[in-house]
Amino acid sequence: MSGETSVARPASTILLLRDRADGFDVFMMVRHYQIEFASGALVFPGGSVDAGDRDIIARPELYCCAEAEGDPALEFRIAAIRETFEESGILLARPRGSDQLVAASRAAEIEAAHRTALCENKIGFAQILADSELVLALDLLVPYAHWITPEKLPKRFDTWFFLAEAPPEQLGMHDGKESTDSIWLSPREALDGGDSGRFTLPFPTTRNLIRLGKQPNVREALDDSRGRPVVTVMPVMSRDGDKRMLRIPAEAGYDGEVFEFSGS
Repeated sequence: MSGETSVARPASTILLLRDRADGFDVFMMVRHYQIEFASGALVFPGGSVDAGDRDIIARPELYCCAEAEGDPALEFRIAAIRETFEESGILLARPRGSDQLVAASRAAEIEAAHRTALCENKIGFAQILADSELVLALDLLVPYAHWITPEKLPKRFDTWFFLAEAPPEQLGMHDGKESTDSIWLSPREALDGGDSGRFTLPFPTTRNLIRLGKQPNVREALDDSRGRPVVTVMPVMSRDGDKRMLRIPAEAGYDGEVFEFSGS
């Protein structure tokens, strides 16, 4: 198998934002140290696209979204909301026929009744939505970034990052299995925790936190990204003596092009 490039698995993640007096916070989770990917790391909620996400596309009564040219496929948006619900209990959906997000109390009832079964593949997300008479609020997701794991690595993901304002009063809670902690914190606090050793931050997470931290509040973060072309980033790995280096496209809008890579 050496020399072959593994296929990048489609995946999605959401940067859930909420305002605070001196800026804004983003919802993040600490991955369980025993899981296969990003063990022990501080990450945004998300995960792989699955067959059930693609099945929902054929049921337009379950979602609200008008794709824009250049946007990722609907399955990435659907997976982003499903994975966020699985990992945090936060549900970006509206009651059928309503323009308001599902009330926090109702979301909590749905989470208590179905979240564990969904995580254990005992029920499908489509069934939960249909039985609860909900419509996914895919239109609230703003495409933010698109990263593909370097070709030289054995486990690869083709991941879309979305921004979304968190539903009011839905606080979010880790599942205790894939994630062992969850926290609302500012981009700066997350980065400071990475510098101090409090957190382990994957390379794409660090870059997106730095970029996000340049915005003053949730509205401006969302407005700045709406309609902005998303440049795909697939870092190119190289060596400079004993150092491993990563190069990313300058036009992707991050804080540089060449970085020393200390991750695994």
